[in-house]
Amino acid sequence: MRPTPVRVDQGEQPPRELSEFVRIIGETGLGVQGIHLRREGHDDIEVRWRSDDPIHVFSCSKTFTSLAFGILHGQGRIGLDTRLVDVVEPAGAAADGVDSITMRHLLTMTSGSSSTVFTEEEKLAPDLAGQFYAAPLRHAPGAEFEYSNGSTYMLGRAVAAVAGRSVRDFLLPTLFEPLGIVNPLWAACRGGHSYSAYGLHLRTDELARMGRLLLQRGQWDGQQLVPADWVDAMHDDWVATGSDEPEAVRYGLGVWDCTPEGAWRADGNRGQFVVVLPHQRAVVTVTSHEEFAMHDVLRAIWDGVLPQLGS
Repeated sequence: MRPTPVRVDQGEQPPRELSEFVRIIGETGLGVQGIHLRREGHDDIEVRWRSDDPIHVFSCSKTFTSLAFGILHGQGRIGLDTRLVDVVEPAGAAADGVDSITMRHLLTMTSGSSSTVFTEEEKLAPDLAGQFYAAPLRHAPGAEFEYSNGSTYMLGRAVAAVAGRSVRDFLLPTLFEPLGIVNPLWAACRGGHSYSAYGLHLRTDELARMGRLLLQRGQWDGQQLVPADWVDAMHDDWVATGSDEPEAVRYGLGVWDCTPEGAWRADGNRGQFVVVLPHQRAVVTVTSHEEFAMHDVLRAIWDGVLPQLGS
């Protein structure tokens, strides 16, 4: 069963664990819309600045796609070193070197592809897979990190090819429904495939359930929804990103490393965060619309929430 969080709306007295965070958000004006704290042995608590409607969680979608891959990986149906072209057959010519791209490269943002699918023109292309295959490589697969929606889109296409249905439809019975997430909206490309890298819409409370699942190494109410070794692998072998932002220097299998020891997270544009805190046996989930300083939202968690949780 999923606990119902104790909810406090803006203007009401926040619980002790979140009071300093609320103060920081008030002083800085960061565009946080809700924060949810899951702490083992305690009631879930939540503070809201607006109603908990489904919102675009942006690249937190990537973490769900990684979990979908992990389920299939645990069933022995696909491997990290499986080549993309062996799962999603190119419909036309592929650029030199693209046939070397593996699932590991797609998961770790090291595919080398120049098809990153950030522009609206790219997103609305009639054949995103064909676009990805035809795009020249910027560097050899595995050589460098480059954040890319295109890589996760193609990972989703591989999941769909193996599962026989879209990422969203595959996750409905295997993950969403057990978590109590009913009929989530996940935007699709013109070909009907889940965008996989982005496009998923969830409430703060629903996004927080994914965090609890990660903290519990893939287990939910006695069911092992995702293999524990896959959840471990997601944050075990980091790739250096070359970023100057302290909160963005290492990337795993669809998740980011954090500056506090042991912490790691799902991360979406404009301040969507699911922060897993194994040492504190806690998860902090934040949804926001912060266009200019999203990593400052993370720093507000470190300064305002972590000291309240102990070690």
